[in-house]
Amino acid sequence: MANFNKEFAGNKFFKNGHLETILPSVFRKISLPYQRQRLNLPDGDFLDLDFLKQGSDKLLLLFHGLEGSSQSNYIKGFARFGLNQGFDICAVNLRSCSGEPNKLLRSYHSGATEDVDAILSYLLSKNSYSQIIPIGFSLGGNLLLKYLGEGKFKIPSQINQAAAFSVPIDLGASAVQLGKVQNKLYMQRFLLSLNQKLIEKAQRFPGEINLKGLSKITRFEEWDDRFTAPLHGFSGAKEYYQKCSSKQFLSGISISTLLVNAQNDPFLPESCYPEKGSFGSNLLVEIPKFGGHCGFSYGFPNGYYYSEERAFHFFSNKE
Repeated sequence: MANFNKEFAGNKFFKNGHLETILPSVFRKISLPYQRQRLNLPDGDFLDLDFLKQGSDKLLLLFHGLEGSSQSNYIKGFARFGLNQGFDICAVNLRSCSGEPNKLLRSYHSGATEDVDAILSYLLSKNSYSQIIPIGFSLGGNLLLKYLGEGKFKIPSQINQAAAFSVPIDLGASAVQLGKVQNKLYMQRFLLSLNQKLIEKAQRFPGEINLKGLSKITRFEEWDDRFTAPLHGFSGAKEYYQKCSSKQFLSGISISTLLVNAQNDPFLPESCYPEKGSFGSNLLVEIPKFGGHCGFSYGFPNGYYYSEERAFHFFSNKE
């Protein structure tokens, strides 16, 4: 950490956004002894939170991306690194992402900041942490940045720093980006997972979800228009993207926050790299040339990653 270099030179073996994205996701191996707690929500649903505790008064709070979980390799990497830095860990599983279907017709989505607020209220009611540092990745990063900047909820005094990586701050443009030919593999994997959950939910809620033509949907714009938006109170995908994109809330962020989006991230269009002057002084935006999407490995998949070292250097030095 003492010799940390903020300039990321990329993976020493390959500098390709797709490889930097895929290889850590597939080949990184980390085993952690999570202890699960269930948070029952006011609307009758639940969230499963996975903890690693070592008696610290500091907590690292981790939010995964689309169809991720506490078992995602980038989450486990940060959890392991955070433990070694003296933090307790709470890895969030958003609704329907813990391995057990959630109870309601609705699920999780990119702008559901009421769940972030519920998590923080629960953590502070059950523990005596003097500091909680939230970190979000991809969809979870958008969710976190929106929470920090929208002004809808009172941010607890225990939160004075945050970080986000590989964030699609412009949801509509990111949906278009993922629909491009070069991203077909990612799109297919996301839709396969989302469709499986939707089919299971349609069986539990007869007549509530129309699955006709589901297998023919190949783009997020259509999937979100037919399912995400109406199931969560939006008129369509356009309104969902417009209201939930965190880009519009960046200037409202009131605590010291780091946002890192790699230039070669295959998921992110140009509009996800905010220009200077479009956000407030509390947000530090860094756009390294390499890193991929939730990647940032220095070499082989195992070991520490640039993203982990960058975050904790920021937390230690506030720069």
